[in-house]
Amino acid sequence: MSDLQNEVSELERKPATAARLFDIRRIIGGLFVLYGVIVTIAGITASDADLKKAENININLWTGLGMLALGLFFLVWLKLRPTAPPTPDE
Repeated sequence: MSDLQNEVSELERKPATAARLFDIRRIIGGLFVLYGVIVTIAGITASDADLKKAENININLWTGLGMLALGLFFLVWLKLRPTAPPTPDE
């Protein structure tokens, strides 16, 4: 009987783990951080000709920093308010 209870409790934990793993905030935050790093690096390494095209505004740098901030916001939000595990149906 104890084995059956262990199996049931293990199966009840799996959906909660899957829900946390595939939380959309994790995916969006991770992608924004990744793209933000790439765009920020492009902004840091911008040439004078690139800056001249954009009227001396380093748009890649500012956009990359904004993407990093948004991605970190999603990841912090996920950390502070994790998804609640689904309640088992009666």
